[in-house]
Amino acid sequence: MKTAIVYWSGTGNTEAMANAVQSGAISAGAEAELFTADAFDEAMVDQFDAIAFGCPSMGAEQLEEDEFEPMFEKCAQKLSGKHIALFGSYGWGDGEWMRNWKEQCVELGAVLTEEPVICNEAPDDEAIAVCEALGKALAE
Repeated sequence: MKTAIVYWSGTGNTEAMANAVQSGAISAGAEAELFTADAFDEAMVDQFDAIAFGCPSMGAEQLEEDEFEPMFEKCAQKLSGKHIALFGSYGWGDGEWMRNWKEQCVELGAVLTEEPVICNEAPDDEAIAVCEALGKALAE
């Protein structure tokens, strides 16, 4: 299974989660590649069997607007039927950005392999373990 983990991270929290997702996918036998949002585009979607997208909550509980959201919006047209996973960190609020993002992906016809993973601030050992499990599930 060829898997992409595409993320944006401002403080390193979502990057740590992305690394754990990659580790989990590799442990399940997947070929898993990490990409920052500025290194991935819609032309690459078809090259992967599954994609994990990671973005922290920004502003009023929304996706990062300058790099991640424009990339994701371009990829969105190709996500119908695609196996995906979502993850990200937040510093305030209650996870509304992730609920909205999940709903958007479901409406696009994407197949979410697991519930999205969110953590408050830096991921602790439990959050890292959940991210690894997310990567494993995506790779199976």
